[in-house]
Amino acid sequence: MEKKKKVINNSEIPQHAIDTIARTILPSILEYYKSREGQEEFKKWKEEREKSESLKADDR
Repeated sequence: MEKKKKVINNSEIPQHAIDTIARTILPSILEYYKSREGQEEFKKWKEEREKSESLKADDR
C-alpha cells in the first residue's frame, strides 16, 4: 500500500485550490526548465546556492 504524503498548508487557501493551480502551472515550469535558458538559469542558481551553503558552513 502506498503512503500519501502529508500536506502542510498553513494558509487560508483551500488545498484543492493550491492543487489546481499547481497542476495548471507545472507543465509550463517543466517546459521552461527543459529549455536552454531555463537550464542555464538553474545552473547559475545552483552554483550560487552551493557557494552560499559553503559560506554558511565556514561560519560554523
